[in-house]
Amino acid sequence: MSAQPAEHTEALAVVGHFINGREVADANRPAPVTNPATGQVARQVAMASRSTVEDAIAAAQAAFPAWRNTPPLKRARIMFRFKELLEEHAEEIAAAITDEHGKVFDDALGEFQRGVEVVEYACGIPELLKGEFSRNVGPNIDSWSDFQPLGVVAGITPFNFPAMVPMWMYPMAIACGNTFVLKPSEKDPTAPLLCARLLKEAGLPDGVFNVVNGDKEAVDTLLEDSRVQAVSFVGSTAIAEYIYSTGTANGKRVQALGGAKNHAVVMPDADIENAVSALMGAAYGSCGERCMAISVAVCVGDETADKVVGLFEDRVAAMKVGNGRDTANDMGPLVTKAHHDKVRSYVDLGVEEGADLVIDGRGLVVEGHEDGFFLGPCLFDRVTEEMRIYKEEIFGPVLCVVRAESEDEAMRLIDEHEYGNGTCIFTRDGEAARYFADNIQVGMVGINVPLPVPVAYHSFGGWKRSLFGDLYAYGPDSVSFYTRRKTITQRWPSGGVREQAKFTFPSN
Repeated sequence: MSAQPAEHTEALAVVGHFINGREVADANRPAPVTNPATGQVARQVAMASRSTVEDAIAAAQAAFPAWRNTPPLKRARIMFRFKELLEEHAEEIAAAITDEHGKVFDDALGEFQRGVEVVEYACGIPELLKGEFSRNVGPNIDSWSDFQPLGVVAGITPFNFPAMVPMWMYPMAIACGNTFVLKPSEKDPTAPLLCARLLKEAGLPDGVFNVVNGDKEAVDTLLEDSRVQAVSFVGSTAIAEYIYSTGTANGKRVQALGGAKNHAVVMPDADIENAVSALMGAAYGSCGERCMAISVAVCVGDETADKVVGLFEDRVAAMKVGNGRDTANDMGPLVTKAHHDKVRSYVDLGVEEGADLVIDGRGLVVEGHEDGFFLGPCLFDRVTEEMRIYKEEIFGPVLCVVRAESEDEAMRLIDEHEYGNGTCIFTRDGEAARYFADNIQVGMVGINVPLPVPVAYHSFGGWKRSLFGDLYAYGPDSVSFYTRRKTITQRWPSGGVREQAKFTFPSN
């Protein structure tokens, strides 16, 4: 569909909801969906009313009894078919991500593939749901554990990974026997809807997976409805805290992944050339709109910092910024005009706070895309821990260089920050790397790896104010989150034996 000016939004197609196996319009409150490379509205998205969300919950509730009793092997076969269909439609889904989020097409494909890997993990659900069995825990007494689904569960996901983050949630939740209601970001709603269609084509029964687009009204409905047993969330810390406190107050199990300020420590002995290459991708990939993006480089020693900054100046000059559909580009636009203005205001703030703006991307204009939401890569040097650009999550292509005198000082900075999502260290020293990994107060750690995002068969989650709840996303923790353990103890007395009452606590 060709982009059209915002004033003609009433004539544009509307992205609706997916409820009980069919698409539903509910377009009473349409919101614009903008192509960030052009700045023009391409389509609209329906914003669900409370009654529409309740319809989705009702559909999931009605589908649950049959789905929970579907053998795990049959659920796995649907996931296998879903995986095949996802791979067949990979380019279509990646293109939708690029057009609505702005990230470069190859980056969208990469995000998509990491989501598919969680679907692959869900294909092993018969093995993952096997309980434990102990024979003769007492005289003629056997005991075993069972992992039972919760019921209706919900996911609330952000704009920055419209395909991958939802796939962190619903494949495992569904494979465990739950039914699901997804509330994706209204900024880029097409990819989740495409995936819903493919799940139906894969053979998933109607009502097991539902998608509702919307805003706070939809979120609050999910948090307040007693039929929803658990909620998964990824987004900013302020909203994560709200989701956690409101959801748990309503008796729900909640995992809420929040914000980040990920530091990379560059030691004097590091391979500086390769470290800078890694940091460029980690800081500016996806225009910095990643919860695992590196936004602070802590350089140990002034000589290290000078080398890092100098290499950044040379290499950023060669970066190509433009429409993400052009795979020759390294970076696309920010997702919306409002977010562009917010990130730019942080750059202005950094100058006011006294940081040295070595690379200024504010003047970038992309020829032919003058109305797009483009901001060039920015690099601040001599940032201090008192500055807001150091403390707060910017979520854009802005990297702050902080100078430290030692590894211990670098680690102190990281440990004292309110966020604890991801971090990494660049060094050739195994002892320094091991000490860092063992002692740093952060949930995900890389050693010469700038984006230490766990693979699908591990679990993803941060520490401190980057995670509210006890269990991480996907991987082994997802089975624990989306099921309840039930332990059964069984005894069959011998026939004809008269037993006396026992008043002591049972033991072996």
